Amino acid sequence: MENNAIISISQAVENIKTAILKSQYRASKQVNAEQLSLYYGIGKYISENSREGFWGTSAIEQISEKLQKELPGLRGFSATSIKKMRQFYEQWKQLLIRPLSAVENANSENRSPMAVEISLLTPNKQSQAVSLTQLNEFLSIGFTHHIEILNKTSDFDERFFYIHQTYINQWNKDKLRDVLKSDLYHHQSLMPNNFIHAMSDKKTAIRAIEMFKDEYLLDYINVEQLGERDVADIDERIVEKSIIQNVKNFIMTFGNDFTFVGNQYHLEKFGHDLYPDLLFYNRELAALVVVELKKGDFKPAYLGQLSAYLRVLDAEIKKPFENPSIGIILCKNADKSFVEFLIQGYQNPMGVATYKTQEDIRRVLPSEEDLLKLLQDNDANAN
Repeated sequence: MENNAIISISQAVENIKTAILKSQYRASKQVNAEQLSLYYGIGKYISENSREGFWGTSAIEQISEKLQKELPGLRGFSATSIKKMRQFYEQWKQLLIRPLSAVENANSENRSPMAVEISLLTPNKQSQAVSLTQLNEFLSIGFTHHIEILNKTSDFDERFFYIHQTYINQWNKDKLRDVLKSDLYHHQSLMPNNFIHAMSDKKTAIRAIEMFKDEYLLDYINVEQLGERDVADIDERIVEKSIIQNVKNFIMTFGNDFTFVGNQYHLEKFGHDLYPDLLFYNRELAALVVVELKKGDFKPAYLGQLSAYLRVLDAEIKKPFENPSIGIILCKNADKSFVEFLIQGYQNPMGVATYKTQEDIRRVLPSEEDLLKLLQDNDANAN
């Protein structure tokens, strides 16, 4: 009887806690939607009066300064923030947001006079259809997230992709910045792989395809140490060491639910020792994930080596309830068509992706001298 009472109380606490959290979540969504509505309305008002030349060039700065004096302690209404509200309105006004009519505004108690209703527009030749799910996700992420997305994207499909990912993954602003920087939208589901062929559970295979990208930005690697070595294996160990030192960043680069198991993980079968570079576990896929690092271009032999690691992992390490282990080769360059052709001949689930370091990015940027010359040429042309 006493145990039943304890169980009942524990269950009651859990039920109440769940109700509180759900209520807080719904309340935060309502507050967030109201804030977006207000900012959109202010952005509309500022846009209509500033873009047509009714106000002088310093009007927004004056408005911000006067607001601070009228409402001491007011936050979020600097000149920069007000300009972001204008940007928010101008970028979204043609797609899914309509202002409240005067009658609707008059009948809405406690609503700001500048608030708008963020709702679905009827699609026309100038706009695309937006689902109710997309609208709900749009209203659920914060204003700062919206601005980050607007600043880094221009296509509506791409924007809604990042809104959806931010919503389901609950990314903070810094994580969203990292994802935008890595250009996830253009690299999703493009990695050459054999997941559909090699994995019996097709839902897991599709999730794996969606999870891994074809290219990763490893901008925390110490590239100065990589440059002056001739032995490929040593170079790969330096890449590996840099990743181990920044394993949290590496896991965030790969996505959610990855746990680091170890590097140079010792496997043994029939007296043969094997040492995969990096071993992770992914909870969502319920599978071990091997990452093999290669400093140079892709070589067919890499697939055979990775297949051996996966076969031994499944035979010796994998738990009965887990899915087959997955292998990823990370190299500097790869011919996707060639990889796709070869990889279909293997039974273990594998993929091949490439990576870039900060040094790779610097190589494609103009030098200091070129930038200076460009600026001087522009000044000369202007004069």
